[in-house]
Amino acid sequence: MTDTIAAGRAPVLYDLEPSGNCYKVRLFASLAQIPLERRPVDFLAGDHKREPVIGLNPWGELPVLVDGDVVLRDSQAILVYLARRYGGEAWWPGDACRQGEVVQWLSTAANEIQHGPCTARLIRKFGMALDEAAARRTGDRILGLLEAHLVRSDWLAANRPTIADCAVFPYVALAGEGGIDLAPYPFIRAWIARIAQLPHFLPTAGLAPAA
Repeated sequence: MTDTIAAGRAPVLYDLEPSGNCYKVRLFASLAQIPLERRPVDFLAGDHKREPVIGLNPWGELPVLVDGDVVLRDSQAILVYLARRYGGEAWWPGDACRQGEVVQWLSTAANEIQHGPCTARLIRKFGMALDEAAARRTGDRILGLLEAHLVRSDWLAANRPTIADCAVFPYVALAGEGGIDLAPYPFIRAWIARIAQLPHFLPTAGLAPAA
């Protein structure tokens, strides 16, 4: 570990327990054995729109990571930072081609996964007024593409677990909370099971059995 963690100053995560984007950071930190100081944010009370969160992230969104003088928003960016600074090449490959493979899936997590399975979950679980038909169309498309990829490979990038898997996993594994059935996707379910079997895997509420 770096001097920051060795000195007892673990990175601080402003966190929301039900958020899949926050969960992906907690999941990766657990898998890579990176200590985090979690600071839960009362979302319903609007604390994400007040100090200290709004001063750290003017977008008023979670998660936010503070590590010394470094302040980062966006879960994908946080994954890259933690993996590069603390996780080594085990989770963030040093090879440019492999990095490109990982970033493809980070983009997918922020785009199709966010607007598909994540949005469906926001509608069904949290009652948000969003376009469910569009979310289901996007979800069907990306789950089909993900299934086809996993037919050929056990992992999303670099032929091994990386932050790509951590980024995509939460909202896919929690798809049932958005009314999306994973039964038609055996390779996705097998991938979920592989991740759940990794050392130091961190479960979260709502995860269904992958079998």
